Amino acid sequence: MNPGIFTISLDFELLWGIFDKVGATYKPEYFSNTRALIPKMLERFAKAEVEVTWATVGMLFAENEEEWESYSPEYQPSYRDPRFSAYHWVKENGIRPEVHFAPELIKLILEIPGQELGSHSFAHYYTLMRGQSAEQFRQDLRATQRIATHKFGVTLDSLVFPRNHLNELYLTLCKEEGYEQVRGNPKNWYWQETQHESFSKKLFRSADCFFPVGERTSFPLDEVKQYPDEPIILPASRILRPFAKSNALMNYTRLNRVKAEMSLAAEKGEGYHLWWHPHNFGIDPEASLRELDDILLHFTRLKETLGFQSMSMRSLGRYLKEEKLISVG
Repeated sequence: MNPGIFTISLDFELLWGIFDKVGATYKPEYFSNTRALIPKMLERFAKAEVEVTWATVGMLFAENEEEWESYSPEYQPSYRDPRFSAYHWVKENGIRPEVHFAPELIKLILEIPGQELGSHSFAHYYTLMRGQSAEQFRQDLRATQRIATHKFGVTLDSLVFPRNHLNELYLTLCKEEGYEQVRGNPKNWYWQETQHESFSKKLFRSADCFFPVGERTSFPLDEVKQYPDEPIILPASRILRPFAKSNALMNYTRLNRVKAEMSLAAEKGEGYHLWWHPHNFGIDPEASLRELDDILLHFTRLKETLGFQSMSMRSLGRYLKEEKLISVG
């Protein structure tokens, strides 16, 4: 039996990830907390020898507004509702460097062993929104690769679709632009077609954080699929929901569910893919770091007792190819 694999991917966005939800009403300390937390998270990952994919919005790579403009693509998303466009938001509200740029944090990520810099598109691009096109998305991906190569000397080969809007019609395009693996959604129905939200989907997703309401979240490694001329789709297992200040029982139950799923994956020799947004830790930094410590300690115990291994999205993709575990679609 192959060893179980533990993968973490982080959607690193700052304000680019929620501008269409909060407008200009965000709390500055939320993101200043996030910036201060990232070095602490990296220190913990390095100490525990845990690989992590940092799926980063390409706009964060820029130093300033001038550089941001120079790397922005000519063909920008023409969403039917312009509120979903990062470019439209900037026209309405202006650039705010403390929440829009983070090149120093990206440099730090690249300096830490085992940390992979991945893509979350250049402009937090929504591939399932009405009005946008495949060519606009291609230009967005090219902008990300261009700034990553010119500024940091790296080519990105792991992609996470913003808001989990995985557009299967665009997968060949992703492969053509250098992406070898993308993060898929959990297989349960309430994680499908995330562009069409409903009360029932939100209810089931919330409930599933505390007790099983669908299929198990870990996945057999030999069931990971790749179709011709497309990237490998690495399924997500669980989002680590933010710490809730007012409900100790909720936090305890939520964290134990993650640890129990990790244990099951280690026992069965399956994959377990945990993800979250670094800014989720900005609500209560110290409590969130304690939860991360608990998860990393649990991983270490599973590694020592059951051979559980840590792999970034890139490492897992390469491992599945080398071990010939890919299921050809």
